[in-house]
Amino acid sequence: MPENSFQLDPRLQADTTEIGDLGLCKLLLMNDARYPWVILVPTQPGLVEILDLLPLQRTALYIEIETVMEAMQRVCSPYKLNVAALGNAVRQLHVHVIARQQGDAAWPGPVWGKGEARKYEPAARDQFMRALAQELGL
Repeated sequence: MPENSFQLDPRLQADTTEIGDLGLCKLLLMNDARYPWVILVPTQPGLVEILDLLPLQRTALYIEIETVMEAMQRVCSPYKLNVAALGNAVRQLHVHVIARQQGDAAWPGPVWGKGEARKYEPAARDQFMRALAQELGL
């Protein structure tokens, strides 16, 4: 594979299941059934910060984030949607969209570092992925 081709960070690869491609980004499901949690990863090599994208790509990223948020609203009916691009543990540019409910496992704090992830049962994972993909037209 050429050096300049996109590769998903190994940690994201291990912790997620791919839902589909949005255009600029791959959409991934975080394998933690405690929260409806997806991750958008722009499919260009070497990206670390949103500023690494060209201006039109930044606009495309925002539109894809907004589109995913709208789909998560319809599928999950969350109390609040959390959106973050931290990158402290995984340097590769990625954006989290997490549907939160009052009283969830980390409420009202952030989801990071709160207990152990609970893997999805395959049927529940597939049902959620299908519902979200359908809302997104994937």
